[in-house]
Amino acid sequence: QLFGNSLLRHLIVQRRLWTWLFYSNEFHKPSSQPHIVFILVDDQGFRDVGYHGSEIKTPTLDRLAAQGVKLENYYVQPLCSPSRSQLMTGRYQIHTGLQHSIIRATQPNCLPLENVTLPQKLKQAGYSTHMVGKWHLGFYKRGCLPTQRGFNTFFGSLLGSGDYYSHYKCEGPGMCGYDLYEGEEAAWEQDRGLYSTVMFTRKAISILANHNPRRQPLFLYLAYQAVHSPLQVPARYLERYKGIPNLHRRKYAAMVSCLDEAIHNLTLALKRYGYYDNTVIVYSSDNGGQPLAGGSNWPLRGSKATYWEGGIRAVGFVHSPLLVNKGTKCRSLVHITDWFPTLVTLGEGTLDEDLSLDGYDVWEAISEGRPSPRQDILHNIDPIYIKAKNGSWKAGYGLWNTAIRAALRVGHWKLLTGIPGYSDWVPPQTFSNQRLTNRYHNERVRWDRGNSIWLFNITADPYERVDLSQRYPHIVKKMLIRLAQYNKTAVPVRYPAKDLRSNPQYNGGVWGPWYKDEREEQEEDERYNNLFTNHLGKRSCVELWEL
Repeated sequence: QLFGNSLLRHLIVQRRLWTWLFYSNEFHKPSSQPHIVFILVDDQGFRDVGYHGSEIKTPTLDRLAAQGVKLENYYVQPLCSPSRSQLMTGRYQIHTGLQHSIIRATQPNCLPLENVTLPQKLKQAGYSTHMVGKWHLGFYKRGCLPTQRGFNTFFGSLLGSGDYYSHYKCEGPGMCGYDLYEGEEAAWEQDRGLYSTVMFTRKAISILANHNPRRQPLFLYLAYQAVHSPLQVPARYLERYKGIPNLHRRKYAAMVSCLDEAIHNLTLALKRYGYYDNTVIVYSSDNGGQPLAGGSNWPLRGSKATYWEGGIRAVGFVHSPLLVNKGTKCRSLVHITDWFPTLVTLGEGTLDEDLSLDGYDVWEAISEGRPSPRQDILHNIDPIYIKAKNGSWKAGYGLWNTAIRAALRVGHWKLLTGIPGYSDWVPPQTFSNQRLTNRYHNERVRWDRGNSIWLFNITADPYERVDLSQRYPHIVKKMLIRLAQYNKTAVPVRYPAKDLRSNPQYNGGVWGPWYKDEREEQEEDERYNNLFTNHLGKRSCVELWEL
């Protein structure tokens, strides 16, 4: 009997052990879903990376890109909010109402709440979703904030720019406020006056350190403030660029180097904490560089805020052990809207038909070199920007009013109408003290010479030097028809007037939500009335009479 009891206890212990091991292994079993780290940098010019021939040293970006897939036919939007809105929704601006300019801090405007976002879809697929850095998609009411749009956590800024150390931003006289958030509250306690590139990187690494990569897939959206103006950088990075005489370019170069070092530290953390082997890293600029603030898009034409290639053709690459063809270049057409379906599919999420996406799943084009499903890009149609003096329906063959600012890419062809923006080519010599040669001066072309329509073969002429609109009117007409077809699907533009209630002085000195709709105001009134009634109920009759 003693032997039997001993055997029974042994069997029970053994069974419990095997049960524990089974569930433990199941619980810690590596997920087949990859971790996704999306790095979006601000205002980095096409030339401002080492592998595009820059004098700026970017050893980390060069290495990651060389070991991954360089996106050499990759497009974004020419400004901050438009690119971010399309990344988050996979939809063109004409389908979200954000066709015009950017979302300004004083406007009661944000990414429309009816749009499903990338983090929301990844969260549905089981991801832990985190955002660090610049939001710039509106904040006038709480429903617009990152943590209300699919992110489990948020640490960063709500506006488009600000001081890199103090995190203050002025939108005009008497309109200044603090802009650093943890979740949905100002991050006063977390603020140590750190340079934002360093601060955001440390926060991202902290998120990696406190998450178990074997238990749950992670989506980290790291949207750096750098290298947007103001041009600020720790002094030690400036030492490397003493040879650059132009002060703006020197500071800008130092900011890029600091960014490169930050991404090096982030990559080390991905390896240290066990993420790297099952991670997809996407690197992208949000728009072209601004030469007036030290950026360079050479040899492309134009700059940030324009629809020339220098404004919309971006630095981008994918780095991952999961890529099939590493060390390659993807020359297929890829647009920032494509990341939504690509990453949701990669993360084993679902894409419902009612999402009405404009993006395509381009993972096989990037990873395996297969043909891209994307054949065209609507760069934008801005019906508010109609400043082209010579634009008309006649110039558009009765098919399109060429006063409207618009841009469309179909295959090799690119069509522009209206005023695409500053159109010069800005060579590297611009940033030196040397006098420009006549050859470069002769290349300067102004937009006000009478044109309101241009056609380029971008494959043959990526620098947009030869306008073919007069030579191929039949192609122009086809593309104008396509523009008109797109325009029929456009929703009304959302670009409300300034709201004085947005002033941080009414919000404790902080930029943050200020708008309340009727329901919210009614609820607040009821809470106040209840509080007042309860307070009065505790007062004596004498006290009430004295009141």
